[in-house]
Amino acid sequence: MKIVIIGAGEVGYHVARRLALEHKDVVVVDRDGAALRRVSDSLDVQVVRGEGGSPLVLQEAGIREAEILLAVTDSDEVNLVACLVTDMLSPNTRKLVRIRNADFDACHSLLREGAPHIESVINPEIEAVRTIERLIRLPGAVEAGELVGGLVQFVGIRLDEGSSMDGMPLPELPKYLGSAKVLVAAVLRDEKLIIPSGKDFLKAGDLVYLVSGKKHLLQVMEAFGKASKPVRRVLIVGGGRLGLRLAASLEKDHYQVKIIERRSDRCRELAARLEKAVILHGDGSDQSLLAEENVRGVDVMVTLTGDEQTNILVSLLARKMGVGAAITRLTRFAYFPLMSSIGVHQIVSPRLSAIDSILQHIRRGKVLSTLSIQGEQAEVMEAVALPTSDIVGRPLSQLSFPKGALVITIIRGDEIIIPSGDSVIAPDDRVVIFARRKSVPKVEKALTVKLEYF
Repeated sequence: MKIVIIGAGEVGYHVARRLALEHKDVVVVDRDGAALRRVSDSLDVQVVRGEGGSPLVLQEAGIREAEILLAVTDSDEVNLVACLVTDMLSPNTRKLVRIRNADFDACHSLLREGAPHIESVINPEIEAVRTIERLIRLPGAVEAGELVGGLVQFVGIRLDEGSSMDGMPLPELPKYLGSAKVLVAAVLRDEKLIIPSGKDFLKAGDLVYLVSGKKHLLQVMEAFGKASKPVRRVLIVGGGRLGLRLAASLEKDHYQVKIIERRSDRCRELAARLEKAVILHGDGSDQSLLAEENVRGVDVMVTLTGDEQTNILVSLLARKMGVGAAITRLTRFAYFPLMSSIGVHQIVSPRLSAIDSILQHIRRGKVLSTLSIQGEQAEVMEAVALPTSDIVGRPLSQLSFPKGALVITIIRGDEIIIPSGDSVIAPDDRVVIFARRKSVPKVEKALTVKLEYF
């Protein structure tokens, strides 16, 4: 698979990095020489310097041989022009484009249906808002994702000190949870990701990744000591594009929303575009302002400024002042492993959300969705089991499935199956697979070809 990526920024760089590790043929195009040097110095990919919308540059990048064009520069206009020119030079190349401007929201279907025949329009802010809303609905969860249209829930829960589950062997967990169908997909302990076996146990401080049917999720959360009152009051620090989009969405669901924004002109714009949200002009890191606004009575604070260091500090301050939960926007992936050690647990990254959306279109086989875990340590993939794959027709215990990967759910029609070693995948079942990053290429092959061939 050859992929041409227009844009060597954070999204372009990290998608190229993931794909290079999976031994795909990647070409990165950017006009910024420094950005390209970062790519060429650290990744095994080709680079081409120039404008992504230039026909000559695209031909130099080998667009006619490319299966996919991925346009992810910071300019929506450049991304769209690159897709248009690609459509003229190589009509069969699949085109994925990142568009951040909310003015294009109503045009996504038109872009997919008309010229330049874009396969997918990805807005990282839309994906980030969905992630935030899932965390708001589950304030006891550190990470939360939905699969199979929301029927299957994937959550990460921190096991507290003094929990009755401290030291519990995993085979005994189903007895403790009663009728709730749940599977432990992975455990993060001391920054080490563990794919559990029957010999493993839970330990206080673990970040436990669970997969459960939607109807059993609250029962599971309560069993892990994460029962909480419904969230009604949300305070957003930072009224940029993402803050506005989140506030508008929360208003529709009847949350009580306040926004703190330090730019007076932006405050006026927010007041004009939102119906019910209270707009406060000030600095979200000002402790006296937070106290004046009774931050202790806030159910969830979401820090969405453009400065991630401010976001981290405000989240820590909010938790110290008694806020129920704090969700923090981060952009630098290098910060992810450090956050839990300083007390920042609920993280949202628009860039990571964009990468997840992109990868589901690049993966081989009928991959329907992907979720990144702990930055980029692992991945959850939802896919359709093809009749040609050797994962169908035999008990899971008899499959030589890739090391570091685990089938965590089988969906057959309306039935959600938490699998055991005796479970059998049928053709056209939906399967959810948890895989370490290094195992993903083999999982891709397992979804499309016979396992004995690799």
